[in-house]
Amino acid sequence: MTKKRKHQEDFQKVKLKVGKKKPRLENATDTTFKTKAIHIPEQLKEDGVLPTQNRKLNIKDLLSQMHHYSPGVKHNALLGLKELLSQYPFVIDAHLSNIISEVAAVFTDKDSGVRGAAVHLLQLLASKIRAEQIAPFFPLVSAHLSSAMTHISEGIQEDSLKVLDVLLEAYPALLTDRSSILLKNFVELISHQQLSKRLKSREKLSWMLSVNPSRKVTSQQWRLNVLTRLKKFLQAVVDGSNEIEDEGLQEQKDSPPSTRNPICISWKLHANNQQHIQLFQNGGLRPKINSSFRLRSLATVMDSAEKGLSSAENLKGFIEIIVPLLIECWIEASPAQSAPILGNLLESESQQLMQQVLSIIHLLWKLTKRHDETYKMELWLRMNYLVDFKHHFMRHFPYSIQETVKHKKKDSCKGNKYCMTSSNSVDHLLLNLTLCDIMVSLASTATLQTDSGWLDMIRKYVTDTLQDGSRLNSKQVNRLLGVTWRLMQIQQNKVATEPLIKAVYTLYQQRNLLFPVRTLLLKFFSRVYQKEDLRTQRIRSRSKVLSRWLAGLPQQLALLGLRNPELSNQLIDIIHSAASRSNKELLQSLQATAARIYDPLEGTLVLLPAEAQRRLVQLVYFLPCLPASLLACLSRCCIMGRMSSELAATLIGILRMRSSFAGWKCQVQDNSVNDVDYFSFLFSTLIGFSREELTSLQGIRGKPHISQTQLSPVRLYLTDLDQFLHHWAVTEMICHSLSTIPSQSQCFDILQTGICKYLVGLVVIPDSTAGSVLCAINKLLDQACILSETLHKFLASCCYSLLYFLLTLDKEDAEHVQKRDMLWGSCISALALLPRLLRLMLQSLQVSRICREELPVVAQLLRLLMQQGQLRSHMITNEFLVQQIIKDIMTLKSGEVQEQWLTDLHYCFNIYLASHPQGPGPMNAVY
Repeated sequence: MTKKRKHQEDFQKVKLKVGKKKPRLENATDTTFKTKAIHIPEQLKEDGVLPTQNRKLNIKDLLSQMHHYSPGVKHNALLGLKELLSQYPFVIDAHLSNIISEVAAVFTDKDSGVRGAAVHLLQLLASKIRAEQIAPFFPLVSAHLSSAMTHISEGIQEDSLKVLDVLLEAYPALLTDRSSILLKNFVELISHQQLSKRLKSREKLSWMLSVNPSRKVTSQQWRLNVLTRLKKFLQAVVDGSNEIEDEGLQEQKDSPPSTRNPICISWKLHANNQQHIQLFQNGGLRPKINSSFRLRSLATVMDSAEKGLSSAENLKGFIEIIVPLLIECWIEASPAQSAPILGNLLESESQQLMQQVLSIIHLLWKLTKRHDETYKMELWLRMNYLVDFKHHFMRHFPYSIQETVKHKKKDSCKGNKYCMTSSNSVDHLLLNLTLCDIMVSLASTATLQTDSGWLDMIRKYVTDTLQDGSRLNSKQVNRLLGVTWRLMQIQQNKVATEPLIKAVYTLYQQRNLLFPVRTLLLKFFSRVYQKEDLRTQRIRSRSKVLSRWLAGLPQQLALLGLRNPELSNQLIDIIHSAASRSNKELLQSLQATAARIYDPLEGTLVLLPAEAQRRLVQLVYFLPCLPASLLACLSRCCIMGRMSSELAATLIGILRMRSSFAGWKCQVQDNSVNDVDYFSFLFSTLIGFSREELTSLQGIRGKPHISQTQLSPVRLYLTDLDQFLHHWAVTEMICHSLSTIPSQSQCFDILQTGICKYLVGLVVIPDSTAGSVLCAINKLLDQACILSETLHKFLASCCYSLLYFLLTLDKEDAEHVQKRDMLWGSCISALALLPRLLRLMLQSLQVSRICREELPVVAQLLRLLMQQGQLRSHMITNEFLVQQIIKDIMTLKSGEVQEQWLTDLHYCFNIYLASHPQGPGPMNAVY
């Protein structure tokens, strides 16, 4: 009973009462909750720092999507990046590292659309990122590119070539720095390794062309694609090389001479020890050191794998791998051996493949020439590859392109071996010329007898091509002249070289040649001439064709004019080079054409730019004879202002050196410049106007072109400021040349005769001419010179006309104000040197003949003359004349209020003249 009661106490049943709530259990879960609103206005706003594209995604959002597993998301992210970066290029600089790493990572993406979008984005980036900006990240880009080129997927390999195109176009130098890795990738794209059957060990692995049937393109087309890129890559390597190519005109790319900075020398400053000229050995160029020792370059410190093709060992290794593969490609594309007809026909795709094969070999050959032991490298190439090249390359030489002909008959080709060649014969020229270039590089003078068979084939083909008359482009002519130059170096006798030079001259004579083609031909002939000129110092046997070419250059220069200034510059350089070597044929032709070249109206001299004019002026020194007609043309060129005053001064100096007054101790050239013609040139240039121009000026009347006064018979024609300054600068050089003539008195007599004959009696004279005449008189006048009365009167009239013009000059007339110092100085100097001149000018001041408006000008002139220190003694001597002029002025102004200018005149007279002990006393009565 007790146990039952206890059990009930442990598990008592709770009795619920009606109307009461059920009590809460101890283990009940509280399911109540409260909610609050979350406000996120900042997150809904656009980022104010980073710009966004049309989907409101910024650069960080787009880069984060590049890691998405979905190809569509990555494709859209790449398109968004292209849109964003094209609109906001400044974003590239801030996120360059992330952009490059993310874009490069999708080079090997499985989806072709993603890879295509990456290529398009890379093109955009390449146009906006400089090489120095991307250089720190380029190893990463190159690594991803190498991974794509060696990928197992054919599609990724094909797209890797597109990436390579972009990088080669934008960053060739950065890409070629990693040539050792990329060259191996190129080889693996078209071939695979195979253990050589000749060797049991695995020391040497051979490469053989691979065939992949799963590709979308044929094996030949795939190899063409790869070899095209390999050729571009090797071209970039060659272009990036700083080494100078060998002597050959191989690409007609003679490295331009080292940059020369010419020193502008002023001989006046040098003569006065105000300019020091420092001379350098070798003209500032890299000196040639004859030593068997060489300094090790920094490139030799690097590992051979890092040096790439700059190492001779690496270059040989790559040639040993790639050339056999290229020969296999050639064999597959070459015409059937059963058709040994001349002009073997090629399909277009086969021709392209063969062209790439030869271009790659040609570039490799060029790389071999930049190493130290070039001769050993050429021997190695000849020993290893000449036999194969003759067997495979020269077997069907020359090659032609097959033309698709409809309704072709079987027997239509019989008896016509050119029936299938393309009408556009230049399509296959580059192929044949590249082959010729490769082959002649393996030949030399020592192997001439051994190689005579195939060298004759090449020589005949080159000659026929040059004489064919077809219109060739610059690239074809470039290669053609390179082969021609090499053939001339191999066999240097005149019998072999003359037909080649004649063939090139036939091409040169064609009309309407392209400018690059004409330039290449000029460079070729110039180099041949220089080479021949060195040789003919020992053996006098000049090429007749070359002499004919040289003789025609001056006429071509005269005909060319301003149509092509660059070509004219090249012609001038060649003519100058030959003239300095005293080439007889050229000098004769230059003499015959000089009148047309130096014609003052339409000649080459006045049409070309300043630098070309300078070279043409220098050519005057080499002319065998300088007749009067040519000197007249040169005088007009000096004074017309179509060349600078400095250049005109140079021309005058050259003519002085060619004259008999140059002071040579020995007779250099007999009768090159006649003395009479030389004086005529100096006087004509001093006057600055021709006789016809002076005659036409006599009919001009009134302002603003004429300045005239009633007290002087000479009226001044006011020239433009530019013309005046040019004429004045030329006058200074003319005066210097006249002052160097030994007999000054005779020179002055000649000048006096010319002035009296051609200027005295003219009513209108240009102001520059009047000033130049006074300047020359001041320069030449000495005690032995005697002036005629006619010249005295003319100079007095010129002086007063010039002084009147200067005193009546409006200060606001800025153009003529700049003439004041030069004209005033020449007038005062002449009056100081010639007391008679001052007296005649004062005697001409008859104020009774002038109007009242001119009286203040005469008074101002007298006052200024009295104030001049160098005229003080002469004015004291002519005190009576001055006093009489002042009396006449007072008589005209009597009964009127005395003006300030008259008061100033009285004051100056009393200060400078009346107070002088020698002066007469009656003057005081005037006041």
